[in-house]
Amino acid sequence: MPESRSIPMVDLKAQYARIRVDVDAAIARVLESTAFIKGEECALLDKEFAAYCGAAAACGVANGTDALILALRAYGVGPGDEVITVANTFIATGEAILLNGARPVFVDVDEATFTLDPARLEKAITARTKVIIPVHLYGHPADMDAIAAIADRHGIPVLEDAAQAHGAQLGGRRTGTLGHAACFSFYPGKNLGAYGDAGMVVSNDREFIARVRQIANHGGGANKYDNVVLGTNSRLDTLQAAVLRVKLHHLDEWNGERRAIAQAYTKALSGVPGLVLPRERAGALSAWHLYTIRSRERDALQAHLKAEGIATAVHYPRPIHLQPAMAPAGVGPGALPVSERLSQEVLCIPLYPELPLAEAERIAGVVRTFDHAGVARA
Repeated sequence: MPESRSIPMVDLKAQYARIRVDVDAAIARVLESTAFIKGEECALLDKEFAAYCGAAAACGVANGTDALILALRAYGVGPGDEVITVANTFIATGEAILLNGARPVFVDVDEATFTLDPARLEKAITARTKVIIPVHLYGHPADMDAIAAIADRHGIPVLEDAAQAHGAQLGGRRTGTLGHAACFSFYPGKNLGAYGDAGMVVSNDREFIARVRQIANHGGGANKYDNVVLGTNSRLDTLQAAVLRVKLHHLDEWNGERRAIAQAYTKALSGVPGLVLPRERAGALSAWHLYTIRSRERDALQAHLKAEGIATAVHYPRPIHLQPAMAPAGVGPGALPVSERLSQEVLCIPLYPELPLAEAERIAGVVRTFDHAGVARA
């Protein structure tokens, strides 16, 4: 019997094989132009991705972390301010707040969707609250209607962390238009990924995007030597923009393929004792960036899958309020019980458009052979 091949978490080689001709042509076009910074592809990507989201404007930046940092700067966030977000996220969400001199205020998450729990939001708001950042984790949009209603009552802008949610929808509207502004990452493994680092800020507020663009380009004014505000260098380069423009045409198709794999997992794993499966909230359409199961025997299950050549990942093994870098937030163990419990249970199994359904079924079969009371079945 032939040996089963190893299955990775993501297969960018397989993706490249599907779009090789168009990607190679796009890269060659940039090389021939030699317009490596602020080339035509950059402006076109801004326009096309804003249109995809249904937003008025967008600004490409160097990476997703910079997108958050620059957006907060554009809101005027600084020392003495507070920014509400979640701890069940990648460290960049908290970093961006601290790097602007503000204090992160963490709110626990909804157990079913892994996203900010609106029921816990209002009591976290103070006179110092400047911005609220819900995170659309694993591709599932946060409960933006409830969050926005609370934020609007207090006059606080909502900034979406949509780093994992390209193309996700809530009530028929795409992420990028669910708050005042949104930040995206185009890290290579994302649903829409560059061939290096890249990010974007999207909004229906054109003046806000103009402020982001100015800060990202050394605070420039009328020309490159007219620096009217303190800025930085965070430009999305032309090569990345060209690659992303090619991939953007495939995003809906790829998200559909992710959805089909997620549905196959759910069908195959439903009813397994001790296993909690991800699900979409009513009215939400996940981008299915990750398929994240939960088990109290997570570490043993991960080892069981590894022994069968199946890659997995834990997003995230420690909620960021417990990271030493977040000490200025002043939040200790036990403060966010749902986030802390999830960090001990979550496990992401392979999910990418090129994953054959037969291999998804194989993965599900290996998960089923594990006894979630702690003993692998024979």
